[in-house]
Amino acid sequence: MSAAPADPSIPASSSSSSASWPSSVPPVPPEGATGEARQGLRGPQPVRTTPRDLPVLAEVVRSGFVEGHHRGSLVVLAADGSVERVLGDVDTPVFPRSSNKPMQAAGVLRAGLDLAGERLALAAASHSGETFHLDLVRKMLDEHGLSAELLQCPPDLPLDPVEAETYLAAGGVRDKITMNCSGKHAAMLAVCAQRGWPLESYLDPGHPLQQLIHTVVEEAAGERVAAVGTDGCGAPLMALTLTGLARAFRSFVVAAPGSAERRVADAMRTHPEYVAGTRRPDTWLMREVPGVLSKMGAEAVQAVALPDGRAFAFKIDDGGGRALGPVLARTLTGLGLDAPVVSRIGHAPLMGGSTEVGEIRATF
Repeated sequence: MSAAPADPSIPASSSSSSASWPSSVPPVPPEGATGEARQGLRGPQPVRTTPRDLPVLAEVVRSGFVEGHHRGSLVVLAADGSVERVLGDVDTPVFPRSSNKPMQAAGVLRAGLDLAGERLALAAASHSGETFHLDLVRKMLDEHGLSAELLQCPPDLPLDPVEAETYLAAGGVRDKITMNCSGKHAAMLAVCAQRGWPLESYLDPGHPLQQLIHTVVEEAAGERVAAVGTDGCGAPLMALTLTGLARAFRSFVVAAPGSAERRVADAMRTHPEYVAGTRRPDTWLMREVPGVLSKMGAEAVQAVALPDGRAFAFKIDDGGGRALGPVLARTLTGLGLDAPVVSRIGHAPLMGGSTEVGEIRATF
């Protein structure tokens, strides 16, 4: 895949001391290498660092008193893909959870499904369960002659609390369509129906589609999948290092136009409201800063790539999603991104009754 030119709307790499942070990460295999040519992929060492050894990325401050901490790990890549900054342990595999969804969507495209626009963005989504999300999931199923009963994601309420309250007030109950991963599952079913692959086992790790996705994940990350688990939606989940996750996101924004990876990145950036929702940071960031690719995952994982090739990934070790915004905002600020949306994302107030009495704030 050929690298895209730097985007002049994104500031140049920060000149702070972060560039001097050490890294033991070996060089990335050549982009585009596949199959036997990738036998040299790095095999991560699954030896987990204990939480007390990880740095504090965010602290919880109430009434001027620090009442808690969120520890975690962060890696920042320079525009050329080299490691620029490391905090914590970025070489131990983690489950990226829904941050893997862009790779899963690229796998669906490589399998032959012709998705574009809002449909492709929804295939890579953790949607909020807003009406326009649910309508498009149903339409995607109908277009391929599929029934919602074939979805193997679990019944759930809308992910967005406001949408969940509205949905319940209208008499709604937990449903597979309403589950935040239903767009991804609809796309997986659609390509299986098109290819004549078994529908009832589309989530089996040995299924042809999941095997292809496995390959896409490894190629994008430049490393072997360290473990395969089961995500909350029932789909196979591939473990990567945070460095590998950041490399994967970088590979999508610098991919050649027309490639599966670039098509996914372009769809997500053009239709960010379908990737998350109207009240979600991923949507805000991709809508307000042109060219940025962003996707969060459960258990407080976040991956972002800028159009000039810089990228980062982090995980809050305790899974505390409330720390995501402050850590995301601080990382973006450190990369020189100066936009109102960054402050909006980083604002994480603590309430005392109806009064704001504190905040969750980044510490690096």
